[in-house]
Amino acid sequence: MTNPEPQAVAERELCGLVNGMAHQIAEHVRQRALRLGLTAPQATALRELTGPMTMRELAERMSCEPSNATFVVDKLEKRELLERRPHPTDRRAKRLVLTPQGTALRERLLELLGEDSPLSGLTQEEQGTLQRLLERAVIRP
Repeated sequence: MTNPEPQAVAERELCGLVNGMAHQIAEHVRQRALRLGLTAPQATALRELTGPMTMRELAERMSCEPSNATFVVDKLEKRELLERRPHPTDRRAKRLVLTPQGTALRERLLELLGEDSPLSGLTQEEQGTLQRLLERAVIRP
């Protein structure tokens, strides 16, 4: 019988590193969001709004429940950073679309997020490798 302890230690250490990286990234987003007068969830929503999408799509990208995304979207809409528009093929759904002001703020946010990112110490190739490894670990067939 093999000793499972070395594997358990390795997994614990790896989980600690992934958790630490996640905390660093979250803090980075929070600090950059504050500079723009946003909350971290609002910044995350703006970052993820790469084009028109439904609330459900945004919630998936934000890794949250649609009700939480709705709360964030309501705040962004109040600031006139995005609009809810009719979906072209689904009468029941609305599409979230950035306003020109929202697009400009998103561009500024992306610039700020790129400054001193926790991942900036990695080359593009290393970031790609990390992404592929994490996808393999997270996305199981």
